[in-house]
Amino acid sequence: MTTTLALSSRSPLMEGSFLFGTATSSFQIEGDAENRLECIWDTFCRRPGAIADHSNGLSACEHVKRWKEDVMLLKTLGVDAYRFSISWPRVMTEAGTLNQAGIDFYVALLDELNALKVKPFVTLYHWDLPQYLEDRGGWLNRQTAFEFKKYVSKVAQAFGDRVYAYATLNEPFCSAYLGYEVGVHAPGRKGRQLGRGAAHHLLLAHGLGMQALKADAPNARHGIVLNFTPCYANSSGKGDITAAEKADQYINQWYMQPVMEGRYPDVINELDDGDKPPVEDGDMAIICQPLDFLGVNFYTRLFYSAPKQPGELYYEHAHRAPMTDIGWEIYPQALTDLLLSLHNRYKLPPVYITENGAAMADELTDGEVKDDKRIDYYAQHLKAVEAAMRKGVNVSGYFAWSLMDNFEWAEGYEKRFGIVYVDFATQTRTLKNSALAFKQLLARRTRPPA
Repeated sequence: MTTTLALSSRSPLMEGSFLFGTATSSFQIEGDAENRLECIWDTFCRRPGAIADHSNGLSACEHVKRWKEDVMLLKTLGVDAYRFSISWPRVMTEAGTLNQAGIDFYVALLDELNALKVKPFVTLYHWDLPQYLEDRGGWLNRQTAFEFKKYVSKVAQAFGDRVYAYATLNEPFCSAYLGYEVGVHAPGRKGRQLGRGAAHHLLLAHGLGMQALKADAPNARHGIVLNFTPCYANSSGKGDITAAEKADQYINQWYMQPVMEGRYPDVINELDDGDKPPVEDGDMAIICQPLDFLGVNFYTRLFYSAPKQPGELYYEHAHRAPMTDIGWEIYPQALTDLLLSLHNRYKLPPVYITENGAAMADELTDGEVKDDKRIDYYAQHLKAVEAAMRKGVNVSGYFAWSLMDNFEWAEGYEKRFGIVYVDFATQTRTLKNSALAFKQLLARRTRPPA
């Protein structure tokens, strides 16, 4: 078991241009719900049985109140960058105007980050759609994509040149598939037609958002953050190999291929006409905007077999051991495999690993969290990134998920991904041993120029 994060001084991750950071999202940490509009997760949390521990995000980590303390955590760690998201319902009114108090909060945060020479990576949508837009159809309503463009434009203008890099969306797969197709995330709707429709409008929103960013934040970098779960065949049989390919297209390439090539993968032809996305003339050209970077979120892999029921594309197997506390297999080689497959399949822009991390059953004992399993997870995955880079993949940075324990969506507060322990009763923050390991690693490298 590795208890330190040690990379060779000759590792490409130790070069001055490589960015190390941590990541969070607005609904998961901010709290201060009384000073923003409701979002779909507020509504979903009130649904009986939707959240494992029956909790909500009304207080979360009280980041809005404690943001200066949290920025000091970043300074203590010595990170180069911080990835966080903007709460759409905090910065916009239902009338479509800016909520100045919400904007002021983020401007103060951005100014402090820049003063500390921590590069701000801003995600514009991390799942917290304003509820009033969901009431009008949410991501099933094509107009929501255009409302997103208006929001992006106003926020980008308000932030000026404070942002180093913008991502339009975080993990549209989760928003569409988990939220509208299988219903385990907000807004909790179910149906293949709904999931595919929501996915298309999210991708359209990405393209429209990119247009807004190029006009209103020309000096920043612009991209998207996609999550990938590599799909492996459960056997060498032709049926399982075909099923794994279809799963990859339906889960991963469904979002990557439109963004990179302006078309959906071939598995679309196997869907009933009523389940196919509502593509209109010109949509795919809008979606396929040139990217300054691609954000890759990676946690695990899955295995697939030939379908067992009529109408299915594949059969998905349960995760294999060893697993994290959330039940996901630990298999670092899949990250190398993923990066190489994307590199060989597409003409990639610079890549950032925008999320990677592990939920572990952390315990705070005598002021210390000995999360050696998490340190080992990070050590293996950093080496997996290095292996891909040595084979030609242009990875420009790595963000640990997450800076702190937080509201873990449908799992509530039961699963801890943070490198900083949060006592949710007192809101006390404690650096876990994984945070100290990152601090020691970063202290040994050359910080990139401001």
